[in-house]
Amino acid sequence: MSLLDPKNWQSRTLSGGEYAVTEPATGDTLGTVTLASGEDVTAAAEAARAAQAEWARAPHFVRAAVLRKAGDLFTAHADELRDWIVRESGSVPGKADFELHVAAQECYEAAGLASRPAGQVLPSEAPRLSYTRRVPAGVVGVIAPFNAPLILSIRSVAPALALGNGVVLKPDPRTAVCGGLALAAVFAEAGLPQGLLQVLPGGPEAGQALVADPLVPVISFTGSTAAGRAVGEAAGRHLKRVHLELGGNSALIVLADADLDAVISTAAWGSFFHQGQICMTTGRHLVHASLYEEYVERLAAKADSLAVGDPHREHVHLGPIIDDAQLAKIHGLVESSTARGAKLAAGGTHERLFYRPTVLAGVDDSTPAYTEEVFGPVAPVRSFTTADEAAALASQGPYGLSLGIVTRDTARGLDLAERVPTGIVHINDQTVNDEAVAPFGGIAASGTGARFGGEANLEAFTELRWTTVRGDVAGYPF
Repeated sequence: MSLLDPKNWQSRTLSGGEYAVTEPATGDTLGTVTLASGEDVTAAAEAARAAQAEWARAPHFVRAAVLRKAGDLFTAHADELRDWIVRESGSVPGKADFELHVAAQECYEAAGLASRPAGQVLPSEAPRLSYTRRVPAGVVGVIAPFNAPLILSIRSVAPALALGNGVVLKPDPRTAVCGGLALAAVFAEAGLPQGLLQVLPGGPEAGQALVADPLVPVISFTGSTAAGRAVGEAAGRHLKRVHLELGGNSALIVLADADLDAVISTAAWGSFFHQGQICMTTGRHLVHASLYEEYVERLAAKADSLAVGDPHREHVHLGPIIDDAQLAKIHGLVESSTARGAKLAAGGTHERLFYRPTVLAGVDDSTPAYTEEVFGPVAPVRSFTTADEAAALASQGPYGLSLGIVTRDTARGLDLAERVPTGIVHINDQTVNDEAVAPFGGIAASGTGARFGGEANLEAFTELRWTTVRGDVAGYPF
């Protein structure tokens, strides 16, 4: 039985106009959704708030059961959902399977949160019981991007619901189905009470209305740093809490003792997985000078060996870039980099939205594809001679999301990691990793710190309330 019947995609009537859901690999229209206007956001927030009060009072095991069932449904409907992720977002099937696995795990982990918002008994100077406990924030606004649409929606939606909140989810319209409507269908089948999860595909107007809505005290935003700054500024004006997971230009440091036979596959995955359209993508390869020439040669050969094409109809390593605007940005950064002296060791060409994995050598601080977040399959490679230089290079720039270090001496790798400010570090691995149980987030221009996983979710989606109880009414001097 189909989970995503286009006739039943949207239960709420929206007024923002029709939007064609497009397959980037072919340009074919997969269906049509209706976008949300600012007025639609207001109505959705009111509906979610009305439903949330009863949901917050539901026993924890009731909420947990819904989350566990949702996790099971992501597995039960994997074939159908995989097709949507592949066709709508341009993912290869393996990446789609990873999203489905993480989505299920996020639901299972969130189910465990339902019984965890306990508090603490406090000492008091007065004759009373004094304690804290965590209570639902109310309605959580979630704004999610196109690149890993299911993961980047569910990792906020699942814990927010488990902790007793309502949710208004605004997916990117380019991935309205696999990043939004699929979640609505799964949770409806899992038994989530009607009204709690409102899915509103929309553009900037809908996002601005969500951030400004007085019934939405918490915003969870994943997207570009530029958009995140605007969201953070607007949220600050409205005195509401905002969690920002933003861009990155993550470095992979390859020390002199690294095994190149092992590292090239790791390095290629870090830069080329999902066409480089991941915030954690390895955007800078920092390689010891003794390995540099061979590293460039071997990484370029690996790039040339990778198949690029339609992931729904062919066995390929890379699928299409999401749209023409993103492709133009990627190619523009590559061209401006070669114009400034970078050497094109592989790639740099495209057919329609299919961009070849690209390796740039001879990069420096004047190379745009090295200093900026490309969000495409581009691997700039730069050499260093000392650990001090590697740490300094990796620390350059505004971002602080993820870091990879490859070395046979793990203690040396950990010591080097301490000198580079990032939210995530992986020793002997590339920069793209995600697990439902792990905290996730960056610092500086990459966001406002870890806000996913365990305790981070408790803090993100609840409020800490102080309560006191006396046996008799307190007396005062007047």
